Amino acid sequence: MEKDITFASVAELSRMLAAREVSAVELAQHYLARIEAHKDLNAFLDVRPEATLEQARQADERIAAGTATPLTGIPIAHKDIFVTREWASTAASRMLEGYMSPFDATVVRQLKDEGMVCLGKLNCDEFAMGSGNENSAYGKVFNPWDANAVPGGSSGGSSSAVAAGLAPIVTGTDTGGSIREPASFTGVTGMKPTYGRPSRLGMIAFASSLDTAGLLGHSAEDCAWVLGSMVGFDPKDSTSVNMPTEDFKRHLNDGVAGLRIGVPRKWLGEGLDPELRTSIEEAIETYRRLGAEIVDIELPMAELGVPVYYVVACAEASSNLSRFDGVRYGHRAADYTDIVDMIKKSRNEGFGAEPKRRIMIGTYVLSHGYYDAYYLKAQKVRRLIAKEFHETFKKVDVIISPVTAGTAYDFGANADPVLGLICPTSTPCLPLSQACPAFPCRAASIPTAARSASSYSAKRSAKPVCSGSRLPGSVKRTGIFAVRPVIESLREK
Repeated sequence: MEKDITFASVAELSRMLAAREVSAVELAQHYLARIEAHKDLNAFLDVRPEATLEQARQADERIAAGTATPLTGIPIAHKDIFVTREWASTAASRMLEGYMSPFDATVVRQLKDEGMVCLGKLNCDEFAMGSGNENSAYGKVFNPWDANAVPGGSSGGSSSAVAAGLAPIVTGTDTGGSIREPASFTGVTGMKPTYGRPSRLGMIAFASSLDTAGLLGHSAEDCAWVLGSMVGFDPKDSTSVNMPTEDFKRHLNDGVAGLRIGVPRKWLGEGLDPELRTSIEEAIETYRRLGAEIVDIELPMAELGVPVYYVVACAEASSNLSRFDGVRYGHRAADYTDIVDMIKKSRNEGFGAEPKRRIMIGTYVLSHGYYDAYYLKAQKVRRLIAKEFHETFKKVDVIISPVTAGTAYDFGANADPVLGLICPTSTPCLPLSQACPAFPCRAASIPTAARSASSYSAKRSAKPVCSGSRLPGSVKRTGIFAVRPVIESLREK
């Protein structure tokens, strides 16, 4: 290859493959070499070059035969929440150490059918529970920009891999900010689609009414190229929405003139990092100059989103994780006296501290005498929040807000387990089923198309830990959290 394709866009890689300027095998070898060179980031949990190169060879055969799709030969990596036949599926937990699934998750299968080449499985917080990727049973993931800073969670392996140029596009999952926050902390673009658009079949469940498959890439354009192939009705998933397929690239170059952008001013007030506030306000003003209409909005009910999320999510986690008991699969204790003792010891040994904490909280709120006071009330408030957003989207097309209240924090800074449930994510619409992209934003240069400008949290060293990064270090960076409706109304649960 004459040119370095490390940070090439999906569109550019697709063009190069079609023109035979590079082969799928060469692309796979390039990224496998980078994964090996930067394995100290701990972004990948399972890499099997022979399986990757076999998929790449098959992609080259499709290209040669003229049966390729625009995505054939494009490398991708999957968060270790999606089960895969050829790579271990552990949910970053000792409970599932070495587990080999007999089938691929629907999202994995859909992208494989397009001819995309899997590079391996990405590290994450255990069972996707965390906001800093500090809870993985196989070690924390490092931010490529600062070895002392978290890459965000739970999709920290995903965000670190994209930011470091270990993969051009990756999957992630978002239950309460787990795509959007890591995208913000590492300067990439994250896309959480509307709940129900991508299938949940084969996603190891955390909170079933919230878990959503999504993408992290270098730009909104990259995400748009892949998103259309990973959404669609799945008759095996009872929560899947039967909607026509879409070309998500169709509006990329339309500009923002006439777009009604809602700004919840209260979210830009007390508690928000001043540099973040300044950057976002500058971005809003840039959008205004480009022709967008800025509309001030109030979302008082949304402020209850975080506590509602943690009641609902922990309750569903308690129920979902009860299946891991050491009986049929997963970790089983070596020494026990009877089956009850075996289940107790297996769960105690297999689960880390954070899943145990959330299971206990969820069991408590579901218990007799507390169900109505906590879980039922949380579901009622959730519906009120959804109604509030539904009414707001009659007035605006997009809501823009900070992804988090601050920049990427240092490892151990949120060590308090209680604070860990509410920080650092500040996206107050977590329980909703909206499409929520996190666009990295450089306030001085907001593109008219929905493309990513370089981004990373301010107050960090500009020099990346890994080599080959393209992000300019002289720019103050922050992330923007944008919410937009994809379906006619919120799917209230």
